[in-house]
Amino acid sequence: MASEIVKKTQGITTAQDMRETTQLIMKPYANWEEYLTPAPLSIAIMGELVFISSKTDFSINTNPPKGGYKYIKYPESFRACLMQVCNSGWWAFNEAHKNMDQIRLHTFTVPDYMKTVVKILFQGSDEVVEAHLPDQLGNIREIADDCVELACAAEEKFTDVINIIQELLEACVNAEHFYGEELGEIKKKMEEAKMREDASREANERSKKAMKTMERELGEAQENYKKAMDSLPSGWSMVGMDLVGGLTESITGLVNAITSIVTQPVAQVCKASAKMKDTYDYIRGKDDEADEVDKINIYSKSGEIFRTAELIGHYIQEGNIDWKELYDQKKKYTNTDFAADQFKRIKNSLEKSPDCKPKLQAILLCENGIDICLELAMCAPEGKCSMEKKQKIISNWQELIKSACAFDSKSKSATKSPSLTPKPPMMYKQENKSEGSGKKSAGERASENAHFRIEQTRAQLNQTREIYEKCVENMEKNQMELTDILVTMRNCEVKEIDFKTTIEMLVKGMDAMGRVKVQWEKMVHFFQMVSNIVKVSLSKTLNNFVTTSEKTQKLSYNAKLFSKDLLYNQAFQASNIASLVHMISETYTDVSNKYLMDRISSLGKLMAMDTSKPEFELERLQLQKGCDEAQKGILHLVIKNKKAFERSTDVRLKKIEGELLAILPAVAPEEKKAIEDAVKAGFTEEEEDAYI
Repeated sequence: MASEIVKKTQGITTAQDMRETTQLIMKPYANWEEYLTPAPLSIAIMGELVFISSKTDFSINTNPPKGGYKYIKYPESFRACLMQVCNSGWWAFNEAHKNMDQIRLHTFTVPDYMKTVVKILFQGSDEVVEAHLPDQLGNIREIADDCVELACAAEEKFTDVINIIQELLEACVNAEHFYGEELGEIKKKMEEAKMREDASREANERSKKAMKTMERELGEAQENYKKAMDSLPSGWSMVGMDLVGGLTESITGLVNAITSIVTQPVAQVCKASAKMKDTYDYIRGKDDEADEVDKINIYSKSGEIFRTAELIGHYIQEGNIDWKELYDQKKKYTNTDFAADQFKRIKNSLEKSPDCKPKLQAILLCENGIDICLELAMCAPEGKCSMEKKQKIISNWQELIKSACAFDSKSKSATKSPSLTPKPPMMYKQENKSEGSGKKSAGERASENAHFRIEQTRAQLNQTREIYEKCVENMEKNQMELTDILVTMRNCEVKEIDFKTTIEMLVKGMDAMGRVKVQWEKMVHFFQMVSNIVKVSLSKTLNNFVTTSEKTQKLSYNAKLFSKDLLYNQAFQASNIASLVHMISETYTDVSNKYLMDRISSLGKLMAMDTSKPEFELERLQLQKGCDEAQKGILHLVIKNKKAFERSTDVRLKKIEGELLAILPAVAPEEKKAIEDAVKAGFTEEEEDAYI
């Protein structure tokens, strides 16, 4: 039964399963609907601006800036400025459609390169890995770099539109074409746009920091493996592999977390400006020196902490301490000294991070673990201690496991990492060969926390559904607001469309364009991540694989195999992000084909028509109707996708429960309650609102 659990777990965490799980968990954060909803409004507004520009004209050049205008080409004609806005908007949506389609095609090829990577790694020959792997990883990197350029180009087009509108509004303010409340409102909106831009810059800085953190941690993984293996007691190869499982889990958690960080600022940026600073302060806390990147780096250590805490449990069975197994009489060595060394290594790593609540929690776990190991080491040579002391040690260890479970659950919530993950291929292969060696079999260790992982998965998917539900609710609310704007615009009679109305439309247009532009900023960060992961794989991990000496062959799972697993994990994570982006790009292209490009073509036709002819009014009405239909079509798609998402989460949970619960031994009610409490403590809602 024990080996059956391991196989079942591996069977429900295939590469395809993990890609789909990542898409499920990331759905509320990588939410394309949020960015496409304002698109029809943007196009409708530009159509109205074309109409308005035919009714009135004047100069806005009465009080120009000292160095002249940077973006406005024709300040002598307000009409020409409006047409410039429309023209640049037309180019932005055209570029977006073309580039997103190319991104879709690029990301479609990544799985094929990933298959080749797996074949090369499984082939086994060092020479083949060294000779052919760089080409395949290089192909993935080239795709990422090309997609960065495509995403940047589209982002720049939307930035151009926003810059023209902002400068046009500033010119109108300087030309004193409106006063009083109107002036105050316009200045407020321009300040909001500036804050949005500042938030975008902060997101860029955060992304750069995240890349550096990831590069450093991936680079240090090999060194951490070496440190752990150098202090591994003889005959402990299976335990060592279990600990290394925690190390690779930490790397996976880090990459997943950085993927979510790329998307999180997007939701914050789209909030009202008044909430932006409050949200930022709320996330950080007044006395908090760490930002999101620092925190996810801390949370990513949860796998190692949890696995190390479990090591101590090998000698605490059913309310007793196994003194005979705990102490090696020949070598005069307490076996839990190894766990203490690992806790010290993790603690030293954590101390480099800025102070924050997660850091204090993680360090406290390590210190408690070290204290328990010291207590055991003091009593181990004699093989006994007082009943009171024994109960205290056991109680402290149980509390440590409970806290480590809660911290790991919090980590899964913070890093958006799947609770159930497969073992890396080389490790899985070696464990199957050496089943039964070590202190406990791989299957027995898997069965001990399988219930915990199932409960964790249930809590995570439930949390994801709740967050997505809120996202869709917010999106529907925004949709209603945008529809109200469209209705107001349509109700304006020709005589009522004055300068004030025009300015209001410009402000709304700037806001809508800003929301669409955010989509492209996120795309840039995604592909920078993929490129960075591959760069680390090629420059550090592959180099470590090549230079690792043969003397490491004494372990069945050696440094060479660990390097292979790291290379696989990094290639898979790059492929995983590409898969996520492929889902977004495919949907964007589909929606753009159905609901945006015909309207963009209609806008282009409208700009070229003679406004005095009746055909102009007919085309304008057709554009209005088309934009209304697009709004409804996108909303219908949102509801449809929400139902599909709910079905997918149900299917995933049923698959996990159906495969695992059927073969797992029953859990005592008090143990089940303890697991549920530990998981619940991790998946709290205290930070959710910051990201919705």
